[in-house]
Amino acid sequence: MEKKPSRPGAAQPMNDWYSSAGVRGGSRRTFHRDMEEGRVFFPSELVPYLAHEAVRVLPAALTRELTVRHLYQFLLSATHLETRIVNRGAERIAGNRVGFDLPRSCRLDAYKIYCDEGYHSLYSLDLADQIATATGIPIPRWDYGGFVERLEETGRAILPGEPVLAHLLQVIVFETLITAVLNEVPNDPTVVTAVREVTRDHARDEGHHHRFFVAFFHLLWGHLEPSLRARVAHAIPPLIRACLVWDTAPVRSSLLLAGLDEPTADTVLRDVYGGTAATRRIREVAQATRRMCESAGVLDLPGARETFAAHGIE
Repeated sequence: MEKKPSRPGAAQPMNDWYSSAGVRGGSRRTFHRDMEEGRVFFPSELVPYLAHEAVRVLPAALTRELTVRHLYQFLLSATHLETRIVNRGAERIAGNRVGFDLPRSCRLDAYKIYCDEGYHSLYSLDLADQIATATGIPIPRWDYGGFVERLEETGRAILPGEPVLAHLLQVIVFETLITAVLNEVPNDPTVVTAVREVTRDHARDEGHHHRFFVAFFHLLWGHLEPSLRARVAHAIPPLIRACLVWDTAPVRSSLLLAGLDEPTADTVLRDVYGGTAATRRIREVAQATRRMCESAGVLDLPGARETFAAHGIE
């Protein structure tokens, strides 16, 4: 990587962290079962397999269990991915091990993000545990190892010989995508209050992280040699897809727990997560990440727009 000056006027999104971060002054969100009668644990439109003909015929009690387990999947994915993906990158930035010297303010902000992500993992697992205790619906043993390994394999494939850069891009993409996902839940009044509050808390912090990683990407991009920029421009779209392609292993196990046989569960997964539905969701959620790339000049490189379009990101 060649040495370039820091981007002038770069944002300082973490300046008020000591007073605004959830880990600094937030409240523990608690689930009160007796106050939540009639509310759902997750919006049904965000649990797409509930509408499948093979699932619609299930008794209401099993449908409720599916929804609770979908919430567990949502919460546990944060618990695992924030620590196993994001914090590994945040620690690298904080430790000044990115291939060029970082401003001290950037390193300090990365440590703040490191603290945030550990707290997000804690309260996500805490809420899942509270709900499991209250409802009697156990948390399955999902470890997300397959999803993490798929991200790692994608990084190795798209940027061979550049493991540090691949992981930094992985974190940047993940952190500029997650806010859009989190914002889908908090404003739905039909959802259990503690779920909405935890998701809102998470989204508030992630909004700051998003701005940090957009600024960091501009800084990183400014230090890349031209030949490496071209490789990165064509690597980002498949990395976005890898981050957003749904991990269906937990869904499959949840469907089996609800009583579907294996062939039927596999049919549900193909019908719900295959085809154009996945591409449409990727395009919607990836817009902020695409704007980041546009603002940095990534899409101005030869063939970059075509690569983004080929991956459904337009």
